[in-house]
Amino acid sequence: MYFESLSAALHMDGHGVFVWSAYLLTTLVVAAVLVTPKRREKLFFRQLQGVLKRQNTPAKPQGEDS
Repeated sequence: MYFESLSAALHMDGHGVFVWSAYLLTTLVVAAVLVTPKRREKLFFRQLQGVLKRQNTPAKPQGEDS
C-alpha cells in the first residue's frame, strides 16, 4: 500500500485538504448533473399534465352556477 496509515492517506503530506475537497466538489457536481435533468423532467410532465387537464375540461356556459 502507498500510505502507511489512514491518517497519512487523509493528510497526503499536507495536500490532503486540497485533494479531498477536489474529490468532494467533483462528486457534488456529478451528482447535480445526474439529478437535475430528472427533476426538470418531473416538473415538465407535471406542468404538461396540468395543461392537458385544463384543455380536456369542458368550459361551463356563462350564467350557469354550480
